Amino acid sequence: MKNDNHHLTSVTPDKRRNGLKQALKNKRSIRVMETHSPLAALLVEQASYNQGERHIEFDAFWSSSLTDSTVRGKPDIELLPLSSRLNAIADIFDVTTKPLILDGDTGGQIAHLPYHINAAEKMGISSIIIEDKTGLKKNSLFGTDVKQTQDEPQHFAEKIAAAKAAQLTDDFMVIARVESLILDAGMTDAIDRALTYVGAGADGIMIHSRKKDPQEIIDFARIFRKSAPDTPLVCVPTSFNNITFDQLSDYGFNVIIYANHLLRASYPAMKNILQDILKNGRTLEVEDRCMPIKEILELIPGTK
Repeated sequence: MKNDNHHLTSVTPDKRRNGLKQALKNKRSIRVMETHSPLAALLVEQASYNQGERHIEFDAFWSSSLTDSTVRGKPDIELLPLSSRLNAIADIFDVTTKPLILDGDTGGQIAHLPYHINAAEKMGISSIIIEDKTGLKKNSLFGTDVKQTQDEPQHFAEKIAAAKAAQLTDDFMVIARVESLILDAGMTDAIDRALTYVGAGADGIMIHSRKKDPQEIIDFARIFRKSAPDTPLVCVPTSFNNITFDQLSDYGFNVIIYANHLLRASYPAMKNILQDILKNGRTLEVEDRCMPIKEILELIPGTK
């Protein structure tokens, strides 16, 4: 990775927090990438691609509870305390400038949520996404293979309202994640819940699906847009990964989150190299799959 930065890179909490709303104001749709470490965040911050005259880059970071838990060797069951999550984000913020969306799982108890919102907002986090499930959190992509319970719509709407009442600035966004399609509760339930949450003050709606065919999230967007034409729509195309960013944008999605791919890419790379070092008793065979020593010494500004 070529590094053109010769100084420490950071930004004030206020400016970073405002960055997400600015990106949504300036673009029809934005790209958000999972970052589980400061190094991953640096890679995301510097990643770019030129497509003719079009310059493409990631607009924001996603702090995933799945990858945050996995990188610590812990199960994704809402086990990590918020303080641990925020400490990890603080390290990312020390060396980057892009805004960040926090995966807030279920949001915890309503009485605790205002404290979580204030802590995140003061740091410069731009948004929290909370899902309408209760009980022990399980990863949504398990679907109905494990026991997952959806919250009562009115109770979750109270949680959204409490979060909105607690925020300190107009920049912060509270996004409600609807799990109806994940849990096979049906399209009508998904739409009804989404509109209820918007009515409670949600700044955006994330609709999730575990199907490989994106049709149900496309249908959701079409129906939802009839009643809420301006509310930001969020999706995470992990399962329905054949649909492109531009297509999702055309269907009405404003925030597209690539939720776990950097960690998933690093795991097989490390595992395969370990096997080859054990097999060959040396590192010669793996060097072409590793970053050159010279590059890693020059990667971070100030190391040299």
